[in-house]
Amino acid sequence: MTNHPSQIVSFCALLACLMSACGKSTAPLAPATSTGDSIATPAAAGSQKATQGACSSTGLEKQFEEIARVTQGPVGAAAMLVERGEVVALNGKQQLPMQSVYKLPIAMAILHQVDNEIMKLDQKVKVGPDDLVPQALRSPLRDKHPRGVELSVRELLRFMMVDSDGTACDVFLKLIGGPEQVTKYLRNLGVEGIVVATSEKEMAQSEDVQYRNWSTPDAMVRLLKTLQEGRGVSASSRELLLEFMRNTWTFPGRIKGLVPAGSVVAHKTGSSGTKNGLTRATNDVGLITLPNGEHLAVAVFVSDTRADDATREAVIAKIARAAWDCWTVPKP
Repeated sequence: MTNHPSQIVSFCALLACLMSACGKSTAPLAPATSTGDSIATPAAAGSQKATQGACSSTGLEKQFEEIARVTQGPVGAAAMLVERGEVVALNGKQQLPMQSVYKLPIAMAILHQVDNEIMKLDQKVKVGPDDLVPQALRSPLRDKHPRGVELSVRELLRFMMVDSDGTACDVFLKLIGGPEQVTKYLRNLGVEGIVVATSEKEMAQSEDVQYRNWSTPDAMVRLLKTLQEGRGVSASSRELLLEFMRNTWTFPGRIKGLVPAGSVVAHKTGSSGTKNGLTRATNDVGLITLPNGEHLAVAVFVSDTRADDATREAVIAKIARAAWDCWTVPKP
């Protein structure tokens, strides 16, 4: 999308004859708009004017809205061009359940402790039978070691981020001193709008518990920006976490589903499962590397819907692709 005038006035051709060139016109980005919880925030004052391929914030927000309509339920989505700080969001301030997306801030909080030598990556942690999450929850660690095991912090991080392991997640919450310590870490980073309040085992007890771990789309893309910029964790911890996120294999049809093959995507999915026809959370958040080397932070939360798996995942994939198309400058 461009912000160029749709027509070139006729006297430009005459002027070209007289001056050998017709002056190019570049219009600034549209001003910020707000409709309810939906926001569209252009780059900060003083940023470069839009060039060919620049993203129309209002146009992209309308695309998000149209894509999301098929779920007939709440959808929160935000996309940010990290290097320029441009954000487009639909229901950007709505509090939506994270499910396993909450493992991203947990991992950052753990790595912050590693950076401060409170933990070590090669430190061994005992995982006992009582630490294993119930069979209803995802845990390749539990399936592989049904009697428990001793693993390093690095190995547990890999289980939690690459395999979305519930046991590893709960072990880390216990090690760090409880979910509230993760929320405290986020506040110290200056990130509002994300709350980590419960464990995986607690979420397994009732469908309603998952709503206590929530994020707004706006806050999540800001956390992704923080990670991309290397704030809150050291350079080595950041690279380790991004490596795990790039190797995440769960639900490749979401953010990764429609972006061009070979695109570098570091992401974390989250899913509630479906009960009595209702799916409370189908989520994916991540960082996409654009062809010009810039980074696109995307967060999509599809909540409380009776739409089927394919429909929910397609909403996430289409929103990610719409953001990609909007901010990718076409080759000359």
